[in-house]
Formats: sequence, C-alpha cells, structure tokens
Amino acid sequence: MPIELTATDALGLWHRVSLEEVRGEAPDLTLRQMAILLQIYLVPPPHTVRGLAETLDVTKPVITRALDRMGELGLVDRVRDDRDRRNVVIKRTVGGAVYLEKLGDLIIREAGRAAS
Repeated sequence: MPIELTATDALGLWHRVSLEEVRGEAPDLTLRQMAILLQIYLVPPPHTVRGLAETLDVTKPVITRALDRMGELGLVDRVRDDRDRRNVVIKRTVGGAVYLEKLGDLIIREAGRAAS
C-alpha cells in the first residue's frame, strides 16, 4: 500500500536516509554518482559513457570521473564494446547490486518509520 507524503515528509525521509548513509560503513556517493548508478541499474542496458552523458546532460569527462570512483568502489565495471571499440560499455557488478539493495532496504525501513 503506497504511503502518502507531504513535501516536508518526503524531505524528512530523504534526510534520514542520507544521514544513515553517511553514518554507515558504505561509501558516500555524490548525488551525480547516485543518479548514474541508479540509471545503470534501473534502466535496461546497454549503457555507455556517451549515453549516460546525454541522459544526465553533462559532459563525458564528468561521467568518466564518476565512473572512475564507482569502479574503485566495485559498483560498476567498464569494458570495450566488441562491436565498436571506440565505445565503452558500463556493466553492473555484484557489489553495485548489493549496495543498491541495501539502500533500497534502508529507504523502506525509514519510510516505515515515517508512516508509523
């Protein structure tokens, strides 16, 4: 059953989730990195640097820097496209899936607290 939130309630939920993320042991991601990660995991592949840059309306170097960091954290992986060696395809990883699963669980938990 969906919960109804006011704008203040929604911001409070985002605040609590953000606080728990910062306090936790998982790495902090910037809002841009989180948007990229969610795009990769929630929108069907393939994902390329060029495509992500177009979707987020940023430059390719911005995407590359974010992917560098997320790659260091094991959240995504990059491989050359076998069909067009100029393209780099962004791949999901088990680490990234686990990270987002835990984040989803945290959001559900905090939303439940807001509803009670």
